[in-house]
Amino acid sequence: MPEVERKPKITASRKLLLKSLMLAKAKECWEQENEEREAEKSRYLAERIPTLQTRGLSLSALQDLCRELHAKVEVVDEERYDIEAKCLHNTREIKDLKLKVMDLRGKFKRPPLRRVRVSADAMLRALLGSKHKVSMDLRANLKSVKKEDTEKERPVEVGDWRKNVEAMSGMEGRKKMFDAAKSPTSQ
Repeated sequence: MPEVERKPKITASRKLLLKSLMLAKAKECWEQENEEREAEKSRYLAERIPTLQTRGLSLSALQDLCRELHAKVEVVDEERYDIEAKCLHNTREIKDLKLKVMDLRGKFKRPPLRRVRVSADAMLRALLGSKHKVSMDLRANLKSVKKEDTEKERPVEVGDWRKNVEAMSGMEGRKKMFDAAKSPTSQ
């Protein structure tokens, strides 16, 4: 039975219209929240900070007012410092607790594994434990090659290198090299 393509319930233009309406509503809500936040801030500041009446005060009264304000600023600054210290302590504690949770879960970054050469016997011992008694010496079945015989077959001529350089120098040496290169191809 041939499959019939299912048509979407909403057309693309309708979907686009709904999306634009949702974005417009979200923008409107966001602007309203910002206005409410500003109004709350101004109300709070008006409630906490009384307006200063400095007109008609004498110099000593102004100095007393400044000292009073300075004392209030010091108190607020001390409170701010204490709150910052508590926040730092709490963030450190949260970080430590997160690390403990990660350790308890067992989710930690695994180190990259390195290749290790293990003999066949050691591998069987690790897999089978103490049951392993058969020794698998795989190298014993390989043919042995004597290196001494191969070295004796190639005679090594040790000569004076200066003689070779003198023989090849000049036009005669170049002719010898040219003849030497020419002769193997002709055969």
